[in-house]
Order: sequence, then structure tokens, then C-alpha cells
Amino acid sequence: MYLCRMLYIVPTPIGNLEDITLRALRVLKEADLILAEDTRTSSVLLKHYDIHRPLQSYHKFNEHKAVNALVERLKGGETMALISDAGTPGISDPGFLLARECVRQGVEVQCLPGATALVPALVASGLPCDRFVFEGFLPQKKGRQTRLRELAAEQRTVVIYESPYRVLKTLTQMAEVMGADRPVAVCREISKVHEQVVRGTMAEAIAYFNANEPRGEFVIVIGEKVNNE
Repeated sequence: MYLCRMLYIVPTPIGNLEDITLRALRVLKEADLILAEDTRTSSVLLKHYDIHRPLQSYHKFNEHKAVNALVERLKGGETMALISDAGTPGISDPGFLLARECVRQGVEVQCLPGATALVPALVASGLPCDRFVFEGFLPQKKGRQTRLRELAAEQRTVVIYESPYRVLKTLTQMAEVMGADRPVAVCREISKVHEQVVRGTMAEAIAYFNANEPRGEFVIVIGEKVNNE
């Protein structure tokens, strides 16, 4: 079965290399060009599965300049697969600009189902997952406090990404704005050897990570506001 001429958005494992799908492997093996956020990182995955296709960098620092040329090549009949370092491109990773321009210019876009950190973290959190809002990374400076105050009133479960260097600071700020008794699940290293979920209140999560150095990539899942009245 040969690929159709289009842009394929291909999720890649967020940790365990076995999490890639058979369809994703086929697309990567047959694509004319693989666009990778970091060719060094992606080369590890491609080498593991014995995939040898042309590889080109496509990341947040060059995506604006690269989009038009890539779309023209797609319109000319090439098939491309877009991957990020881990997870689904476009979800806190480059991908949106290229997908938008392809749609605008009539180039078909398909996104394969696959890995993304937010869904397993949400489901494993033990917090309601029938209605939720995904925030990605919070603003680091401008607008951060405003966004935290907005999320404090959110009735849906909230999912955010955070780095190990800021996770304790973020939890502390959340506790100040949302309340120390707000329920939370702090998930790290999803699908990897040291995968862990710390569940409890904001105060309990802060105490845990004050005693245990945060390591790895984090997803913070925040429950709805506690009504103590």
C-alpha cells in the first residue's frame, strides 16, 4: 500500500519506543521527506526502526521561513511526514503553521492517532476527565498571574505542561492563587522507566517535591475548585 500525496502528521513515542504504531512506521518508511523538530533526536528513533529516509529540520526557529517552500513541494507531488521530538506535532510543538498553510492551499493533511502526554496523565490522575481544558505551558512572565486567576475559577479539570526546573515554583504559585487544598495530580516521565504520579492536594504535592528533587518532564492535572462551604 502506497502513501497518498499529502502531509502526514505523525506522533512519536514520548518515552517507550514501543508505543509507536505500525501505521506510523509505514508512513515514515515511505515518505519522500521527514520533517523533524531535532534531527539528532529523531535519528535515534529512525535508526531503532531501521528507517532511512531524507530528514530535514523543522522547528520553531525556522518554521516561518520554511512553510511556503514546503507547501510548494507538497503541491508538486511530494509526500511528507512531520514529527516532533516526542508526542504529537502541534501540541506544544511545531506543526500548526504548516498544517494551516497546507489546508489554506488545498494540500490534504492527515494526523495519525498516537502518543501525547496530556491524555495518559489526565486519565491516570483519578480526576474527572469527561470535561477538561488543556493549557500547554503557562506564560513564564507576562500574563502568568492573570492566567492563574482565570484557571482558579475553572470548573473543568485543567492540564498543563511544566519543566522540572519550574514545577515547584508553579505548584507554589497555584496553591497561592487556587488554594492549598485544591486537588492535583503531578505526573512525570510518562511511559518511561521512572514514571510516577503524585496525587493529593497542592500542599501535599509541594511538600513531596520539596523533599524529592523534581526530575523529568511533567504534566500537572488540576481538579475543580473545592467547595468548603
